[in-house]
Amino acid sequence: MKRSLLAAALVTIGGATWAETPTLTVYTYDSFVSDWGPGPAIEAAFEETCGCDLAFVGTGDGAALLARLKLEGARTKADVVLGLDTSLIANAKATELFAPHNGTSAELDLPIAWTDNVFLPYDWGYFAFVYDKTQLSNAPTSFAELLESDVSIVIQDPRSSTPGLGLLLWVKEIYGDKAAEVWETLSPRIVTVTKGWSEAYGMFLEGEADMVLSYTTSPAYHLIAEEDGTKAAAIFDEGHYMQIEVAAKVAGTKHPQLADEFLDFMLSDAFQSIIPTTNWMYPAVLPSSGLPDGFISEDGPEKALLISIDNVEPIRKEALSEWLTALSQ
Repeated sequence: MKRSLLAAALVTIGGATWAETPTLTVYTYDSFVSDWGPGPAIEAAFEETCGCDLAFVGTGDGAALLARLKLEGARTKADVVLGLDTSLIANAKATELFAPHNGTSAELDLPIAWTDNVFLPYDWGYFAFVYDKTQLSNAPTSFAELLESDVSIVIQDPRSSTPGLGLLLWVKEIYGDKAAEVWETLSPRIVTVTKGWSEAYGMFLEGEADMVLSYTTSPAYHLIAEEDGTKAAAIFDEGHYMQIEVAAKVAGTKHPQLADEFLDFMLSDAFQSIIPTTNWMYPAVLPSSGLPDGFISEDGPEKALLISIDNVEPIRKEALSEWLTALSQ
């Protein structure tokens, strides 16, 4: 009898100990939590100091992430959302599902000043069309040349993917009222539109298109991880649209202090040093080790394009309508 009581007591104590370990749930995009993405290393590093379990939940691509959060609303299990960007911040704020952060003392290394009190950046980069130099000898050097060429491309759906949405805004920023005509010209050369970045990039690597919508830093992966210098980003004279990826605390989180701790950790050297060679983007805070050799291309964009957060939402809606009309014809 005493043994039974002792066993029950131990189970109770063990259960109580386990229950006291909080789980911080972070919604993000699929590539972030993949085996080759930053998620596993970040999870291990944060759990060393937080006294918690960090649970990343992949939800597709960046725009799909916001769509899921809208669907779940106040019932969401997310404590933090990581993977939205500047093109979605206004839309995300309108949901009233996010809470202000506690501020940061980190010195951000961004091309623009950052003052938002809800969303914090963790990395940034430039959208670009990536190609294989052994397969495409005369890559276009401008959007105008791309439109006049017979180059085949694969892109992502702007309704589910932040790169896809970035391309819409890139075209809109360059061509304005003529954006619809641009899509009509470009649409015959679009091999397919994928739901997310991973599918599109995989198709490109399999040789199903000459170019893929990705980032200027994508060739660094092939160079550093694979010692393959055959991939390059086409640099366009008109400039390249910038993406700043952000994270924020969910207003209804049951672990607000832990969520703030994660956001603080996100801008630490431990987190930021993981980003360049796992997410293959520029870190929002330059790590003490700097950037790895081969990460920065000598032929980077000379002009950065970015629609302000306050103005992007009506432009996004108009650009999406133009895109849908052109590709449905």
